[in-house]
Amino acid sequence: MLAVVLALVASAPAARAEPTPATRAPARVVSMNLCTDQLALLLADPGQIVSLSYMASDPSASAMAAEASAYPVNRGRAEELYLLKPDLVLASTFSSPGTLSMLDRLGLNVETSPPGTTMDELRAAITDMGAALGHPQRAADLLAAFDARLAELGTPPLRRPRAALYSEGSYASGARTLEGQVMQAAGFDNIATEHGLDWGGRMPLEVLVMSAPEVVITETGRAGTGPARAQAVLSHPVLAQMRRADVVAHQDWICATPRVLDAVAALTQLRRQMERE
Repeated sequence: MLAVVLALVASAPAARAEPTPATRAPARVVSMNLCTDQLALLLADPGQIVSLSYMASDPSASAMAAEASAYPVNRGRAEELYLLKPDLVLASTFSSPGTLSMLDRLGLNVETSPPGTTMDELRAAITDMGAALGHPQRAADLLAAFDARLAELGTPPLRRPRAALYSEGSYASGARTLEGQVMQAAGFDNIATEHGLDWGGRMPLEVLVMSAPEVVITETGRAGTGPARAQAVLSHPVLAQMRRADVVAHQDWICATPRVLDAVAALTQLRRQMERE
């Protein structure tokens, strides 16, 4: 199959697809990235989507696995995407450069989206996806609903408990990650900032203990996804002596989509419970 595609590229001058008119929504949309999968599911017409990435229907990764299960899957290979005859391919800036280059040489219309790490970038992702799919008003409505619920959750905390976002491999998420933004919106201070880990990084268990966070926040929904040695730190006896909260599903904040509000709600409930104690 790849040989056929390469032959097509070699035998014809590279030509980009004609821009989609602003008044016409793309009719055949293919997404090759977990995060664009979910935004497309939220904003596209049901008949617009031709295929989603294989991760979209994986409940251990996707917050919309049930919705995605109705669509054919792809593994992000240029030859299979080409044969689907899409008029729009949705990809991430982290997608394979080789695949993106091949799709460009084949003249396919590709929209690449950066991974959002802030609430403002999440808002921009919704707006951009709505424009790409030809549904700007639908995106505006979704964004308005997102902001309304975020404001509803965002009552000023009586105090901001010090917390750690800790995961397998002794990794602590910092304030400039999407997870850190969620924690901030829920009314917590992130101890990773005290150690200069704004973007996150490895925090040895000894450092975590010495930092004495009021709560260690870990994810649910990731059992068995990583090497046993990386996961071992989460079963260390010392963590059993600290307050630990497994209240956020990994799927809710792996991507910059409105599902992060479920993570904000879970952490806000935890913070309010701590205030009452």
